[in-house]
Amino acid sequence: MMHAGAEVIAPTADAPAPVARLPRRRGVELSLIVLAVLLSVFGYCAVGLARNGSVPPGAAGYGAGLGVLALLAHLTVRLRAPYADPLLLPIGVLLNGIGLVLIYRLDLETPGDQAAPTQLVWSTLGVALFVFVVAALRDHRVLQRYAYVCVAAALVLLTLPILFPAVNGARIWIRIAGFSIQPGEFAKVLLAVFFSAYLAANRTALAHAGRRIWFMQLPTGRVLGPVVAIWLLSVGVLVLERDLGTSLLFFGLFVVMLYVATGRIGWTAVGLLLASLGAVAVGRLEPHVHSRVEDWLHPFASIAAGEGPNQLAQSLFSFAAGGAFGTGLGRGHSVLIGFAVKSDFILATAGEELGLAGLSALFLLYGLLVERGYRAGLALRDPFGRLLAVGLASIWALQVFVIAGGVTGLIPLTGMAMPFLAQGGSSVVTNWAIVALLIRISDSARRQYDGKAAP
Repeated sequence: MMHAGAEVIAPTADAPAPVARLPRRRGVELSLIVLAVLLSVFGYCAVGLARNGSVPPGAAGYGAGLGVLALLAHLTVRLRAPYADPLLLPIGVLLNGIGLVLIYRLDLETPGDQAAPTQLVWSTLGVALFVFVVAALRDHRVLQRYAYVCVAAALVLLTLPILFPAVNGARIWIRIAGFSIQPGEFAKVLLAVFFSAYLAANRTALAHAGRRIWFMQLPTGRVLGPVVAIWLLSVGVLVLERDLGTSLLFFGLFVVMLYVATGRIGWTAVGLLLASLGAVAVGRLEPHVHSRVEDWLHPFASIAAGEGPNQLAQSLFSFAAGGAFGTGLGRGHSVLIGFAVKSDFILATAGEELGLAGLSALFLLYGLLVERGYRAGLALRDPFGRLLAVGLASIWALQVFVIAGGVTGLIPLTGMAMPFLAQGGSSVVTNWAIVALLIRISDSARRQYDGKAAP
C-alpha cells in the first residue's frame, strides 16, 4: 500500500547496467615472483652447502640479479599489459632460476667449462626481449600483417647453418669467433606466426572445400598447397642438417594448428600416421638416427660389451638413483653422462637430485604454462590470436614431451633444449619471447570481457 505523498521514482530506461570489473591480479603476480626468486636463491645456497658446507659467496648477487630482472619484467607487465595472466611470468622466472641453479651445480664438476655466467647473460637478454615485446607490441593482431615476412625470415634462419661446420653430427649452429646461436629456435616462433595467419585466413576453405577421400574431406590444392610447401621446405632443410628434434617439433606444430583451425580429427590421425612412417624410414636410412634408435632399444648393450654405460644408460641410472625425493642438490653424479649433461640431459640432474617429487613439480609447472597459453587462446574472439596462442603453447608441450621422453627412454633421443632449464642462449631468449607474446595475448583476451580497448 502506498502512503499519501509518497514519491515514486521510475527506473531510468537508458541507465547502463553495472559492469563487473575484472581484477587485474598484478599483486598476485608480484607475490609469486618473489616466491620464485626466493626458491631459486634457496636452491643456489643448497648447492653451496652440499658441496662446500657454506653459502656460496655469490648467493646475494645471484638473488639480486634475478630479482631485478624479474621486477623489471613485472613492472613492464603492470604498465603495458595490466590484465595479463598472472601465472605466466612467475613460472618463467622460476624455471629460469632453477635452470641457472642446475647449470651452476654442474659447473662445480667441470671447472674448465663454466656455463652459468654465460647462461645468466643470455637470460638477461631474454628478459630484455620480453620487456621490448610487451612494451612495443600494442596488439598481437599486428603480427598478422607480417606473416610472409616471418616465413621468409624463418627459412633464411633455417638455411644459414648449412654454411657452417657440423657439431656433434648436426648442422644447427652458427659459430663465429667463439659466439654461437641456434637459428632454429627463433624460426619456430616465426613459423608459428605464419601458420596462424595463413590458417586463420583460410580456415573455412580448409574445413569444407575440396575432394572427399575415405573419411577425410581434403581442401583444394590452391588453399592447402602454400602452407604445405612451406612446411615441407622447412622440415626438409632440417633433415639435411640432421636436426631431427626440431623437424619433429615443426611437424607436430603444423598438425596441431591444422586441427585447431579446421576442427577435423582426421588431420591428427593422418599426422600420426605420416610421423610414424617418417620415423621408421629415417631411423633405418640415417646412420646417426639409427644409432640413437639402437641405443633406445638396447640402452645397456654397451655395458654388456665392456665399453661402459652410454649417455642414455647413465641418464637412466641418474633417475633411478634419485628415487622419490632425490639425493639433494649438489649430491648427485649425473655429470658422468658426459658432454651433453648441461643441455640435452639436464633433466637427469633434476631427476637425480630432486627426485620424482621434484621432477613432478617441474612437469606441473610446464603443464601450467601450456594450460595458461591454451586458456588465453580459447578466450579470444579473433582466429589469428587463438591459433597463435595455441601454437606457441604447443611448442612448449612438444618440446617437453620429446626431451623428457628421450632422456627417460620412452622414445628415441633427439637433441633439443629443455625450455628455460637447459644450457643454450638461443633457447632461453626464444622462450622469453614466447612468454611475452602470451602475456600480450592474455591481456587482450581479458580486456575484451572488461570492455577495454587495446592500449
